[in-house]
Amino acid sequence: MSTDELLNRWIVPLEKRYDFLNMPNGKKIEVPFDQLIVFSTNLQPKDLVDEAFLRRIPYKVEVINPTEAEFRQLFRLECPKMGIEYDERAINYLIEKHYKAVDRPLRACQPRDMLLQVRNHCLYQNKPLSLSPEHFDFAVSNYFAVL
Repeated sequence: MSTDELLNRWIVPLEKRYDFLNMPNGKKIEVPFDQLIVFSTNLQPKDLVDEAFLRRIPYKVEVINPTEAEFRQLFRLECPKMGIEYDERAINYLIEKHYKAVDRPLRACQPRDMLLQVRNHCLYQNKPLSLSPEHFDFAVSNYFAVL
């Protein structure tokens, strides 16, 4: 089923809070449809669904990209969780080479994701957990790989 078909199929049940289930014997029964549905996309909502559907989603929250200071703070918060010592020089390298130099936007999930890449790489290579330009080069090439 396409996204459009699925979303259009949900319009009435989302509003009425019930739906109908068709049984194999042909009988139709009413069932509750009390859902908390969370949609997440990088696309514009108006490009996915029509105005009628968007009216049935009462709350829309835009999650903006972090500032550079917030991005750095996310690394400071995540490093201890991963058992990796925070290294300002390595973070500077990452941001300058792999973000600013290629005009890549900072995303709030990326500090955690980059640290997971570094951590797993170190564990696999049987190296001490640490931040370094080489580890970030590997993490970036793997994380942002286009297949």
